Amino acid sequence: MLATTRVVIVLALALSSPMAGSEENAGIVWRDALEVATGEAHMGPWRMNESDFRYVDDASIALHQDGMAAVVWADQTRQDVFLQRYDRNGEPQLDAPANVSRSGDTFSWLPRVVMTADEPDTIYVLWQEIIFSGGSHGGEILFAHSRDGGETFSEPVNLSNTRNGAGKGRLTAQRWDNGSLDLAEGPDGEVWAAWTEYEGRLRISRSSDGGRTFSEPKHIAGNDALPARAPSIAVDGNGRLHVAWTVGEDSAADIHYTVSDSQSETFDRPRTVDETDGHSDAPKLAVDDDEVMHLVYAESPEGMWRQAHIRYTQARPGESFRPTQDISTAHAERFDSVGFPSLAVSGDNVYVLWELFPRLGYRGRGLGMTYSTDGGEQFALPEIVPHSTETASGFNGSLQGLLMRKLAVNDAGDIAVVNSTFRQGEESFVRLIRGHHER
Repeated sequence: MLATTRVVIVLALALSSPMAGSEENAGIVWRDALEVATGEAHMGPWRMNESDFRYVDDASIALHQDGMAAVVWADQTRQDVFLQRYDRNGEPQLDAPANVSRSGDTFSWLPRVVMTADEPDTIYVLWQEIIFSGGSHGGEILFAHSRDGGETFSEPVNLSNTRNGAGKGRLTAQRWDNGSLDLAEGPDGEVWAAWTEYEGRLRISRSSDGGRTFSEPKHIAGNDALPARAPSIAVDGNGRLHVAWTVGEDSAADIHYTVSDSQSETFDRPRTVDETDGHSDAPKLAVDDDEVMHLVYAESPEGMWRQAHIRYTQARPGESFRPTQDISTAHAERFDSVGFPSLAVSGDNVYVLWELFPRLGYRGRGLGMTYSTDGGEQFALPEIVPHSTETASGFNGSLQGLLMRKLAVNDAGDIAVVNSTFRQGEESFVRLIRGHHER
């Protein structure tokens, strides 16, 4: 109880700071939070798929140019992934959330969702299914698509088909984040999926027919000695796939990056973005209309599980990544740590979201955010996302891993943030927080 009280006090002091308000970032107008899903808040001992888990968690978001938002999350009581769509005014578009995974005998969690740019009724969802296939760790990567705006979904397809614990982002032999996967859309109906395995391999699979069929997974990096972790993918206007990741089993891990041709037949030799003595983790990539590649990640100068800050860099076509810059200084000075960023771009606007940790070693209690209106040259003073800190005795969710995508934006200035909260023994809930950037 004393530790919980101390965290709440630290958070309250941070919120009362003159730097914590929205006056410095008056360009973003936030709305009231929308409750997407609620549930119990119970997590019993791990007994594989027989575990007594009863809570909602793992929210992820996609946003269309017309303001339509697609939210996916995991309901651990039912052991399935669900989806609901909301219009710009916050009205749900489905009579009831759609059950995407439809596999109540096995846990499904940590999904990603994509709404296609040219076909607003087409939605893609990727998630981790805790299927045990004979290896040391359970995990397969499953995919399903909808052609009717989420009313119905195709039969889930197992993209990984491995014994190697797909979806594990290993840090050490005993520590990892589930949800080590990503999903992206390319031009001409292309869909890309990426994931890592507990044994260390980073794999890529591509669909050229809108998610109906996928290529054999391609191993592009990682091994058991230096396992790949936390992949992020982005596709440029020419159909080239960009991939960033970090590694486990290394207290001085760095972010690695490669790019492929439009068919993923060949990949450039992976290169290190910024070689440091600290621990770099949880990268996120996004490419803008000028094919500038934007990258953010968390950096812990003193090593794994120590205080971290958020670093940003970019690379223009044909150029190397610029020297990185710390964009979370104001929050890193007021919280014990920050981490696990999300990234989204629209025109010259670059948006970065991250988890706030009032006390090192404890779960997050709120979300921080900053943005740039000049293509990443300068960033606004970080703010705390409204409604994200209303946790009372609870904390941010993602109990099975913090490798999430919680932020989406569009060219109209719409901003969508999702977050899950867990109050032990009381309740869990998923919220959608909408905002608009007045430009």
